[in-house]
Amino acid sequence: MSRPRLIAWLLALITLTAYLPVARDGFSCFDDDDYVTSNRVVQNGLTGAGIRWAFTTWHAANWHPLTWLSHMLDCELFGLNAGAQHDVNVLFHTANAVLLLLWLFRLTGRLWPSAFVAALFAWHPLHVESVAWISERKDVLSTFFELLALLAYTHFVLKSQAGNQKSGTRRGHVSICDFRPPTSGHYWLAVVCFALGLMAKPMLVTLPGVLLLLDYWPWQRLSNDEVRGARSSVFKPPFFTFLRLVVEKWPFFLLAAVSCVLTFLAQHSAGAVVSLARAPLPYRLENVPVAYARYLLKMIWPARLAIFYPLHFPSWPAVVLSLAVLVAISGLVWRMRRPCPYGLVGWLWFLGTLLPVIGLVQVGGAALADRYAYFPSVGIFLALTLGLRELAIRFRVPQPRVAVAAGLGLLACLALTENQLRYWRDDVALFSHAIAVTKDNDMAYLNLGFALESEGQDAKALVAFRKAQSINPSRAETHNNVANLLDAASQSSEALAEYQIALRINPNYVAAHNNLGTLLVELGRFDEAMNQYAGAARLDPDDWHAPYLMGKALLRQGRDPEAIAHFQQALNLDPNNLKTLALLAQVLASDENPQVRDGSAAYTLASRANTLTGGAQPAMLDVLAMACAELNRFDDAQKAEQDALDFARAYDLTNDLAVIGQRLQQYQNHQPLRQSFTNAPLKEFPKK
Repeated sequence: MSRPRLIAWLLALITLTAYLPVARDGFSCFDDDDYVTSNRVVQNGLTGAGIRWAFTTWHAANWHPLTWLSHMLDCELFGLNAGAQHDVNVLFHTANAVLLLLWLFRLTGRLWPSAFVAALFAWHPLHVESVAWISERKDVLSTFFELLALLAYTHFVLKSQAGNQKSGTRRGHVSICDFRPPTSGHYWLAVVCFALGLMAKPMLVTLPGVLLLLDYWPWQRLSNDEVRGARSSVFKPPFFTFLRLVVEKWPFFLLAAVSCVLTFLAQHSAGAVVSLARAPLPYRLENVPVAYARYLLKMIWPARLAIFYPLHFPSWPAVVLSLAVLVAISGLVWRMRRPCPYGLVGWLWFLGTLLPVIGLVQVGGAALADRYAYFPSVGIFLALTLGLRELAIRFRVPQPRVAVAAGLGLLACLALTENQLRYWRDDVALFSHAIAVTKDNDMAYLNLGFALESEGQDAKALVAFRKAQSINPSRAETHNNVANLLDAASQSSEALAEYQIALRINPNYVAAHNNLGTLLVELGRFDEAMNQYAGAARLDPDDWHAPYLMGKALLRQGRDPEAIAHFQQALNLDPNNLKTLALLAQVLASDENPQVRDGSAAYTLASRANTLTGGAQPAMLDVLAMACAELNRFDDAQKAEQDALDFARAYDLTNDLAVIGQRLQQYQNHQPLRQSFTNAPLKEFPKK
């Protein structure tokens, strides 16, 4: 086995081993619900409707159809198995590390520096967020295609340079042909890979700039002659040489421009773009050098990493110090551009690839994010590695010492990565750590509250929400979630006030409209509740919650025939929604009003729900038994109810055993179930 291939296998093996712990992690409450756990389209897997949705939606404030298709494929293959979806992220990250090694080796011809940069990329703790977070599939997926594009483009350049050297073509000679795109297959393969990468994450728009940097070094395509020492009688201004290289890449620039427009429209339509009134331009400009300096520091000293860094506009000393550091480094790499051109390339790589997310266009409330450094860090790693290599050669440092130092650095990265992975084991650990290493992080407190609430720790969750509320009283989500817990604690008047505050802050907050409607139903204020549900339906006509809750409110009033139409509307919006299937089947099978009952329709719905749950969920088997009893198929009803009883015992659902046993006896006596729904429970969906 050749040495490069052996190193690639070792790099892959160690990377896979280092990230083994993520297979035990679950989904996060932060963004994973948008991408997977609450996204019915994604959960349905690869369907025709889902593919159309992926290419037409701006859901999650982005246009990235390839990312959606990737998550759909996960659900198609693994269902909601979080460990398997984490493993896919790890596989992409491992593939990226190997591709980076192969590309750098082909680019520079230096194996060990290339291997060191690839290992830094693979094992640096700053990249844990991109790998351990299922929602960040877009990071590892887009970088995969970006590296393939770089490999293909490098092959195109090296092959064209070899051909030019053979024929003696001069580099600076400008003609009409120079302004036509190349016909090389590898060139167009790079264009296709770039397009696929943009469809996974639009941050790749800076790739054409990276290609121009590589034209400067190591390809040296900005010099006058294609063959060093070749003579030319043609005057060749450097500007025209540069222009030819820019025009050569026009498909890349065109794709980048289209992606920028689509991304801005998607983020603006979702309200993710922060207005200048909320974040004035002077403050944004002040934050830019500080953000660059913080990214650079985290690459060199990866401590106090967090999933969310709140946007606090920096003090003047921080701005001045950060700006001084950036100017000093820029001056140094410019001065050393001739003996060390890789320094200038690596530095501009870092500055340029971070530019779309540096905060000039502020999206969301984060000052920076570890995941944004996933690809930009390669420029810094490459410049530092080659620079330290040159210093070691100049000062004649023995190679064994260099190898030991490099090995110790990589071992330190692995240790820090393993430590950082511990915080991703669950949301409580993740957001508790974010609170510990940041200041006034209301988003971390908000998500910690979500995590605690999901574990049944409502009292602690309320404390976390109240803390988030004290830090940022203008976030509607916090008031909504405080209201949810107050409502659960039977503090209706306090909950009502919090919902109203949330809707004053954000009148378009669909969940708050639905939640307020549910509280109003509990208070017997049905007309007001229906107005809230109708408002939610107008704001999001594709959401099943509003018609579903309208149906439940009508059941509470004894208006069962009207409720059926609303449940059917909710089912049309989400045909495989288990809550709607089960409740509608239950009403059709057991309602005390004979004009409402329809045994055949109930059996169809209950059978679908039972099939979707693999015939192993007691609640669905119970509803199936109701439908069979309504059809006078009491033997089938007894079997389904007995299965429900067996599964309830196996799952230790002690509170359900008595009810299921009573119904089983009723079916044994050939008596169908009849019930009123005027006291049906209301809280059956997460209220976030």
